[in-house]
Amino acid sequence: MDNVRKTIIIGSGCAGLTAAIYAARANLKPLVVQGHEPGGQLSLTTLVENFPGFPEGIQGPELIENMRRQAERFGAEYLTGDLVSADLRNYPFSLQVGKDVLRTETLIIASGASARWLGLPGEQALIGHGVSSCATCDGFFFSGKEIVVIGGGDSAMEEALFLTRFATKVTLIHRREQFRASKIMLDRARAHPQIKFLPNTVVDDVYDVAKKEVTGLRLRNVKSGESWDFPTSAMFLGIGHIPNTRMFGGQLDLDQDGYLIARDYVFTRVPGVFACGDVQDRRYRQAVTAAGTGCMAALEVEKFLEARGE
Repeated sequence: MDNVRKTIIIGSGCAGLTAAIYAARANLKPLVVQGHEPGGQLSLTTLVENFPGFPEGIQGPELIENMRRQAERFGAEYLTGDLVSADLRNYPFSLQVGKDVLRTETLIIASGASARWLGLPGEQALIGHGVSSCATCDGFFFSGKEIVVIGGGDSAMEEALFLTRFATKVTLIHRREQFRASKIMLDRARAHPQIKFLPNTVVDDVYDVAKKEVTGLRLRNVKSGESWDFPTSAMFLGIGHIPNTRMFGGQLDLDQDGYLIARDYVFTRVPGVFACGDVQDRRYRQAVTAAGTGCMAALEVEKFLEARGE
């Protein structure tokens, strides 16, 4: 057992780094597998104004870096690489990260969920500058402006309704005539005077990368083929998220969309394996809730190891 870790954390967003802080302070010397895009979704965010303790706000990447350094101060270690496979059927657990095979007594899965994007030419460059997948995170910055929401399901309706608190007008763009949203959510959105609908429409591009802000969209009607420019200050994606759980299928319980099913917040069906953050939270998806479950996961790791007499 000399080369077996006490705990390994998959993911380096708010959940994973909070877990690392708590595990490191418990002298468990956690290893954080941070992937090739460390920091999670918060690293794509600009100003974060709703994380407690920062009255003037803080840049997303700076918040992540502070948490990373805080965990490192207490003894956390970091490994850059993607998880290739995981064997949770045998104990200790085995993980292949790149070409390395790691073994651990406990595992905290904080691999998060990736927002679905449209794949537009300028989209990625404008994330955090008017392109967003989180209305509750970024809606406030567009107070008094006209904005766009993309999608046709309940998530899109919820985003649009929430954004009416700030925007003067919300245009909901959907590629089809029919909407997947539940009747109650669709009716609520249709009844709102600030929400306008553009069905049978897709976005071909988002402007303006050179100005580092969203100034408009290039739209196209899928029936007529007509294209036109549509001025707007922001584009919010309401087309869902993809949980990063592919390596755990068949070993852990997943819901129909691939999110890890956790009981009592962080417990999976495999003893010693815990889940936290957006990988198991399809409802809130906030930095502070992710951090909270990261704390819970680390505390449960302590209890698990203590119960084994360690």
